[in-house]
Amino acid sequence: MIANAKKLLSRLEVNKRLVVRFTSALIISGSVGTVAYAGTTDKITVEVDGKKQEIYTHANTVSELLQEEKIQVAAKDHIYPAISAKIKDEMKVIVEKAKPFTIIVDGKEKQVQSTAKTVKDLLVEEHIEISEHDKVYPSLHTSLEGTQKIMIQKAFPVTLYVGGQEQQVWSTSTTVANFLKERQVSLSEMDRVEPALQEVMQQNMKVKVVRVEKVSDVVEEPIPFTEVRQEDSSLLKGTEKVIQEGIEGKKKKVFAVIKEDGNEVSRNLQKEEIVQEEKNRIVAVGKKEEKPILDDAEGVVANEFFVQATAYSPYCGGCQGVSAGGYNYKENPNMKLIAVDPRIIPLGTKVWVEGYGYAVAGDTGGAIKGYRIDVLMPTESQVDAWGRKQVKIKVLQ
Repeated sequence: MIANAKKLLSRLEVNKRLVVRFTSALIISGSVGTVAYAGTTDKITVEVDGKKQEIYTHANTVSELLQEEKIQVAAKDHIYPAISAKIKDEMKVIVEKAKPFTIIVDGKEKQVQSTAKTVKDLLVEEHIEISEHDKVYPSLHTSLEGTQKIMIQKAFPVTLYVGGQEQQVWSTSTTVANFLKERQVSLSEMDRVEPALQEVMQQNMKVKVVRVEKVSDVVEEPIPFTEVRQEDSSLLKGTEKVIQEGIEGKKKKVFAVIKEDGNEVSRNLQKEEIVQEEKNRIVAVGKKEEKPILDDAEGVVANEFFVQATAYSPYCGGCQGVSAGGYNYKENPNMKLIAVDPRIIPLGTKVWVEGYGYAVAGDTGGAIKGYRIDVLMPTESQVDAWGRKQVKIKVLQ
């Protein structure tokens, strides 16, 4: 019995050693597998919107890595390297998540997603062209950090007329008033704007500013004098005497003048006043009829006929002052003297002239030929009053 017990113990010892060896073999095998598995992983740094983390992965591509890490990406997100790139140990994968932006162009909104860094980059990415006259807020070089809305006002051509001067300009204004303010065009109270200030601006619109001004214009005008002719019974008929010389007066007129772009469009008389009164010219006209008294003292009528009679004065051009018959008519302007053609009326002959009276034929003249005479008058005004007329002349003996 004791011998059987020894055999059983011997068997148990053998089995125990087998179990220990088997268990040790399993442990060694597991350790080797673990080491081999760990040796196939890659160390990767993943950065998402600036936040970094290090991970170990068996992924073959960037796409698999992002799926493994449950990092969702959209079409507008920026991924570097590309999602098809192969994974390498110590690789750095960067993911920039696209942000939402609102772009408003002339009041029309557009929602976009982008990883652009500046306003300009975003607009280039969205194929939105900007001219030098367009307005962009924030400005093109502004960082998009903290910005979600970009506003754009597209410029359009406008023809501007100011004071008659035309120019082609660009504008982003909404109303005519804003447009003029933008162009620094100041307006006076009387200026006229077409179209009205509150009108909405449109492409190719014509905006006209008419400069209107009101000025005063003072004008002096002459007041012509009037000739007053008075009959005088003490003067022989056909003779005249200036009693008072005429003097022009002056009056001042004040006009309110409206000008548009420098051109006068209206003129209204506001005030009129006399600066100097005119003075009438007063002429005494002879009324007395002179009838020849043909007695022995005056002589006998030898002949009578009609002649064309003009007049001259001592002050006429070319007059010498002494007649062809030796009479000094410049010193005696009131003497009764006529110029004749000596072939018709001899010099020194006494005559009677209708409307002139008794006279002596004591002068000649280059234009006095035939039945024509020239009567002497004291003044040029009397010469003008006499004029040219047909008169009867009587030649006395």
